[in-house]
Amino acid sequence: MKSKMNTFSLCSGALMAAVICIMTMIVQIPIPLGYAHLGDAFILLTVAFLGKREGVWAGGIGSAMADLLTGYTQWVIPTLIIKAVLALIAGLLMFDKDGNFRLLSLRNAAAAIVSMAWMVFGYVVVGGVMYGSMASGLASAPGLLVKSVLNIAVYFVIAGVFEKAHVRTLIAARS
Repeated sequence: MKSKMNTFSLCSGALMAAVICIMTMIVQIPIPLGYAHLGDAFILLTVAFLGKREGVWAGGIGSAMADLLTGYTQWVIPTLIIKAVLALIAGLLMFDKDGNFRLLSLRNAAAAIVSMAWMVFGYVVVGGVMYGSMASGLASAPGLLVKSVLNIAVYFVIAGVFEKAHVRTLIAARS
């Protein structure tokens, strides 16, 4: 999806950064080394409906802001990087070479799974480094995997509703 930076894309990306932050902060289920939340589903939604560029910066900034605002300040920089790369991976895999996107496709499912696998890997490694042992990092893996599955399911449900309402077409027309 190629588009120039304009006021609409800037404001839409900023709005989604705020939504990602809020969805990360509202529902927090404690897991080892952190918490599970629904913010990742909204990172995937941002990539799917606004594109890779907006998804990368909205996902990274929105998630990092949530860590900053909820007291997980040691995770702000790792989260910024991990979530930005999550969105980048999703953006690279969701769209074909012409920038086309289909919600119910093997390509889209693979994009969601691979990007979430990256997120799990990233947090396990960073957790292991921050807390001095890979056992500490690996302790968060089951919670992160459950969180990933939940976020993928929420993403497909919400994206399906938006796709049915032709929201993607309306957004593309404004860009």
